[in-house]
Amino acid sequence: MVQSTPVEIVSDELVLGPVTVNFQRTLRIPETGLHPLPPGLGRFPLRRVSDYPDTAPAEWLGRGGVMLPIYQREALWLSFHASEPTALQVGVGKVCAVSGLPWIEHLVGDPQNYVALPDQPWLEGINAGDGFIRQFVAAPLGSGATVEGQVTGQEAHGGVQLRAVGLTEQALAEWHAAQALRTDMVGDEACCADLMAAGMLPAPSASMGLGAGGRMRQEVYTDDRSLADYDESGARRVFVHLCSAARWTAITGELAPPTPVDRDAYVDAGLPWFDYYDADAQGLAPSKILSKVESVGKKLGTEEDPFVPVDPKTVVTIGGVSPDVVTDGKW
Repeated sequence: MVQSTPVEIVSDELVLGPVTVNFQRTLRIPETGLHPLPPGLGRFPLRRVSDYPDTAPAEWLGRGGVMLPIYQREALWLSFHASEPTALQVGVGKVCAVSGLPWIEHLVGDPQNYVALPDQPWLEGINAGDGFIRQFVAAPLGSGATVEGQVTGQEAHGGVQLRAVGLTEQALAEWHAAQALRTDMVGDEACCADLMAAGMLPAPSASMGLGAGGRMRQEVYTDDRSLADYDESGARRVFVHLCSAARWTAITGELAPPTPVDRDAYVDAGLPWFDYYDADAQGLAPSKILSKVESVGKKLGTEEDPFVPVDPKTVVTIGGVSPDVVTDGKW
């Protein structure tokens, strides 16, 4: 069903009602070892597919949504901000990045198929381990290395799918009343997350999908709300197409931004990595399906240099304009 509630783009950020999502360029970490969270190195540019009717692929125009340029095996992460509680479904090639089950247009609590905002400030990969994720890494459709290909046996969709579901009127009123009772709202955690996302702290297919990269310490948090608190009728959704750098230029006439500095250069410079800890939140169990997904490097048979751990001294612990409407189509 085509959405009736619009999704918009503001400053290369998707606006889904009370939720904003941006896609951060980042370092691709090695596929061996366990790593802290790499930094955000700026937002990927977003363009509406419908603005390029003569150059965008027909299947993209049919699905609507937006597109961003990404190099093969480049990594990204999703940064979230929510002004009120929202359930956000995240799919990679129509496979749920949280549960590993097929994408469906409604919320499920067991196994949880969404991230609970604002508790979850970002998501850097698939929920593949107990207390860690595997990094989102671009891979061309047809390579067999995407999460979609390994889980479903086909690579038909690619891209990233987002669906945001807000609270019912009653649940939202109760949340506002609870917020009003809190007099000590410092907001340090949200502030640090925003600074991190902004970077302010010290021969592929045209269509790309996301595969699994290296392991990072990050939990996907359990939602303590009842599913009855969410209003499915007002959901907002958008399809995010991942475009090879060459095809991006052919479609838009723009050059894709250069890929970020590599991990070794970043480590040599002593720049910060991050670790997010929330003592009040409970982590979800890893997805049994996603825990079996192999890394892009392993699937493609590439070798890496020996793993060099990050200096613990460079890890920062974090606690706790009229927008354009994006058209949606048939997924």
